[in-house]
Amino acid sequence: MAVYTDVSFEELETFLAGYDLGEPHVFKGIAEGVSNSNYYLQTDKSSYILTLYEMRVEIEDLPFYLGLMEHLARAGIPCPTPLHTKSGAVTGMLNGRAAAILTFLEGVSLRRPTTDHCHRAGLALADLHRAGASFKGARKNALGPEGWRKLADDCAKDADSVSEGVHALVEEELAALQAAWPQNLPQGVIHADLFPDNVLFLNDRVSGLIDFYFACNDSLAYDLAVMLNAWCFETDGAYNMTKGRALIAGYQSKRSLLPEEKAALPLLCRGAAIRFLLTRLYDWIHHNPGALVRPKDPREYIRKLRFHRTMKTGEAYGL
Repeated sequence: MAVYTDVSFEELETFLAGYDLGEPHVFKGIAEGVSNSNYYLQTDKSSYILTLYEMRVEIEDLPFYLGLMEHLARAGIPCPTPLHTKSGAVTGMLNGRAAAILTFLEGVSLRRPTTDHCHRAGLALADLHRAGASFKGARKNALGPEGWRKLADDCAKDADSVSEGVHALVEEELAALQAAWPQNLPQGVIHADLFPDNVLFLNDRVSGLIDFYFACNDSLAYDLAVMLNAWCFETDGAYNMTKGRALIAGYQSKRSLLPEEKAALPLLCRGAAIRFLLTRLYDWIHHNPGALVRPKDPREYIRKLRFHRTMKTGEAYGL
């Protein structure tokens, strides 16, 4: 979440006239995240999130994202659901951007998740995969191997100004992954961005999964690899095997990994690392200083990528 587009109170009131949500009492920007403009909205009826869709979110993909959230919520997954206007629409236009209002979920995201939190997050990912299996929508992963190439090209000129040697590292890694990227793994709807800041906890239990705007159809085990990158490294860059084991065990208690998925885990972790390295590198280089957003440091994922390049088996991650 972030704020790129400013919304005045007058613009908000005009937009809210299309809904039956009551009178606005509190309206403020949310600085976390990187992709969309998000505001916390409180009315005399309830609390909501107002989202304006910005970078990396294509308007034609909104029916997939919003439909998926409605589907998952009906299946019992705690995720935001889009509210419908008086005319039945789930999106509208606000300040030149497509926008939607979603339910607000109670809970907090954790900066330092414990081993137990990792286990519960793994459970939640498996529940999401199981519930998503019956969703009829489909969307290709725009930030898969084809998307990595474009991001790398867009960053090539300035990459080494961020970290010396990163351009060569990225090129070498993209060539290796293109040659060896796992094929024919079990597919389904994945979140593709289930970082700790996208999982809410209340009384140490998962109370919400948020920010579905990278969701797509891809290999289920890749979603787990994203989480191993995001949840299981300490601030000093060390991989925490105990957390990795707990996250994988939580996931496998609901859905067992196939042998080919276990064998592919090191490559999938490398792919997840290069994806977030490249998107962070792009945002770092092309940062708009006027936006209320904090770009994330890509160098964290340089270290993680180098770690994954030394891993040979799934057991190295806690299988």
